[in-house]
Amino acid sequence: MAVLHSAPKFASNEGVCDVLTKALGKMVVSSHQEHGEILITVKRDAIADALKLLRDEHQYQQLMEIAGVDYPERAERFEVVYMLLSVTKNHRVMLKVKTDEATPVPTVTTLWPNAGWLEREVFDLYGVTFAGNEDLRRILTDYGFEGHPFRKDFPLTGYTELRYSEEEKRVVYEPVELVQDLRQFDFLSPWEGAEYLLPGDEKAEGDKA
Repeated sequence: MAVLHSAPKFASNEGVCDVLTKALGKMVVSSHQEHGEILITVKRDAIADALKLLRDEHQYQQLMEIAGVDYPERAERFEVVYMLLSVTKNHRVMLKVKTDEATPVPTVTTLWPNAGWLEREVFDLYGVTFAGNEDLRRILTDYGFEGHPFRKDFPLTGYTELRYSEEEKRVVYEPVELVQDLRQFDFLSPWEGAEYLLPGDEKAEGDKA
């Protein structure tokens, strides 16, 4: 009769964070925990080596996602976040690097083929380039799209709209006349039809007074 062994697990996030930070050594810029997740920032040029070490020596076999984050106020405004899963330890870890609009991040397509599509998505939406990715094309927006729509300074209305022209019998592109340059959200207004007040909703309290 076969005996099933449960997958080994770390005793705590503190333990695995210390182990991985020590293993990565000089590649690490900083490491911490946030919302129950381990985040390790590594040097940009070392990202491929860091991910390879975690894959080959620490059993983080799967690259689940590559995501972008934009902080326009920073000199290196973009963060590229790599989310890894260990199927043997049932554990996740995130690595990230920082870059600017002009500096490419090394590709990790040599480690995981699916990174090609994920890097294309970050390129398309944020404009981050990946050195060594031989097929770095847009993947979600149209071929003639201008700009990168997940940047925080990208207007909500975009710059170009397309429509089907009955006169020309084809799709035509036209500039958006009213570009929304600023995002102004009113966080004090409750959802329409809500039967309760949101915490701190001073406007709704004033209306009922």
